[in-house]
Amino acid sequence: MSEQSDSQKELSKQKGIRQAEDDLVIWIQYALDKTNYGDLEESQFRNLVRVADTTESAEAIKNFIRYQVGRDKKWGRGKGSLAEKIIEDIDGNIKKAAQIIAECCETDYKPTWIELIRRYLGYGARHLKYKRDGDKP
Repeated sequence: MSEQSDSQKELSKQKGIRQAEDDLVIWIQYALDKTNYGDLEESQFRNLVRVADTTESAEAIKNFIRYQVGRDKKWGRGKGSLAEKIIEDIDGNIKKAAQIIAECCETDYKPTWIELIRRYLGYGARHLKYKRDGDKP
């Protein structure tokens, strides 16, 4: 069996990421719909999206979430909180999806993991906007 070229691997990886998008949307919508958190503002969630866009580190993203939890209660605290659910998804569902894609494409999972986290959080910003303003008459 011949090895895939780098461009073939990248195309396969991007296809895998696109195929994971439904799951990402479902996971973040569930997190925003079913967890406890305060009056989280769009701008605060967008700050998290910006952090994710400027780092290659899942640990840095989780560190920023924990920092926000320490500052105020808008992200929720403890078990059942939005912050905890996002971290759980990053370390669980999203990481697992990235590992599957990477294994399939014979690439390192970390860049794929970061890309999936970025998309997950981006979809979260959209859903939060809807929750705050879109379902009002």
